[in-house]
Amino acid sequence: MDIRNKKINFLGDSITEGHGCADPENCFAARIARDYGAVCRNYGIGGTRIARQKQPSEKPRHDLDFVDRYADMDPDADIVAVFGGVNDFGHGDAPLGFMDDRTPYTFYGALHLLYTGLIERYPAAKIVILTTLHCCFEESRYGSGQKTVPSGLLIDYVRAIRQVAEYYSLPVLDLYAASGLQPNVPVIRERYVPDGLHPNDEGHRVLAERITAFFRSL
Repeated sequence: MDIRNKKINFLGDSITEGHGCADPENCFAARIARDYGAVCRNYGIGGTRIARQKQPSEKPRHDLDFVDRYADMDPDADIVAVFGGVNDFGHGDAPLGFMDDRTPYTFYGALHLLYTGLIERYPAAKIVILTTLHCCFEESRYGSGQKTVPSGLLIDYVRAIRQVAEYYSLPVLDLYAASGLQPNVPVIRERYVPDGLHPNDEGHRVLAERITAFFRSL
């Protein structure tokens, strides 16, 4: 697919929003717009999760879950890209759940509701799923340390994203498997992901290249 002049909605969290970049214009969505001629709409909100919370967060902004807000995006997109899940793992109170869930209060259930909602809202668009990236606390069952109840590891959330996307036959860009950004490797962390979670300008350059190549393969 030639993405020049294509309208792309990016639904995401702080990484999509550009946290970690020295300048918002260096985030991957802005780079794709500038370098490849697409019309990119950035719907990233830091701290947000795919699933809904049972207990309100200290920061109400973090509770603007993907399931609740996808309907607020512009309806005329040619491509809709969903890039989230690390905050569900990191500090969300929704359990991982099971494949047959259809509730916004589990991760599996929220994925089902989000993907079916996007298919209904954008029947003519390409809906693309991006898995979460690696992070420095990915092997903790308490996420980033804010959870009081142990959950799955980050890889379990990645597997859920892959499984539900496959069920709906939605293309997946597996950034967990193939971004090249693993912050538990010191040289990668120093160069691309200094805080262990959010890519910096160079990390966003890598993301822009990977994402654009994937869009072009569709």
